[in-house]
Amino acid sequence: MTDRYAVVGNPIAHSKSPLIHAEFARQTNQDMTYEAILAPLDGFAKTIEQLKRTGYKGCNVTVPFKFEAFLCATSKSERAEIAKAVNTLKFEGDEIYGDNTDGIGLVADIERNLHVPMSGKSILLVGMGGAAWGVLSPILRQSPKRFILSNRTVAKAVDAARILSSLGQDTEIAAKSFEELKGEHFDIVINATSSGLNDEMPPLPSGLFSEGSLAYDMMYGRITPFMAFSEKEGASKISDGLGMLVEQAAEAFSVWRGIRPETKPVIEKLRK
Repeated sequence: MTDRYAVVGNPIAHSKSPLIHAEFARQTNQDMTYEAILAPLDGFAKTIEQLKRTGYKGCNVTVPFKFEAFLCATSKSERAEIAKAVNTLKFEGDEIYGDNTDGIGLVADIERNLHVPMSGKSILLVGMGGAAWGVLSPILRQSPKRFILSNRTVAKAVDAARILSSLGQDTEIAAKSFEELKGEHFDIVINATSSGLNDEMPPLPSGLFSEGSLAYDMMYGRITPFMAFSEKEGASKISDGLGMLVEQAAEAFSVWRGIRPETKPVIEKLRK
């Protein structure tokens, strides 16, 4: 029988994940289907149970359910445990295995596809939602010089900074309010908020971008207010998160199917 997979989120109509996994399946000759499923905001756990009960093999999880997915998983990868958030679920009998491939996807896109090394750089991460928690440890492993976390609710950034500091890296790690970012300069600024879905802009101050800097928005499929702001502010390179989406999807695909597809042709096809 054909194996069934899905992506679960709210909203979900914009998702390119079904197209991506259809390309991966063709590329690797896998007998599988993949669809987008809208879960009620108060019904994520029930949706997952229904998928498992009706024979699905696994699913991806997107906004706003990554923290809930962590709670649904009965076993988890080390990277999911650190993130406390899950974007990939694999159903194995009565067990639900949870993983987080966001960080691997982000690092691969920035370093391999955009050719921007993260080692020794000053990096700002804006937002502390499920996507942000998934990339914290993988970014830190690239040994940036500074890693600053900022969020509307500063306490969430403080919690994340404390956890990162406990991992024993030499990187300078700090949490700052948006107001405290005035006068700071960064080589890489990553917007991990979902503000772009509502055409909103995080209240970032001017002057954040160093010479040769990268502005990266995890949203994809449109020019977000953050990307427009970054262009006006003089960021040297600006990217949406489409490459991250494809790279994290390839990692999720390998968790499910045991084979990692090629990402470059899929990214190029989606860009067209």
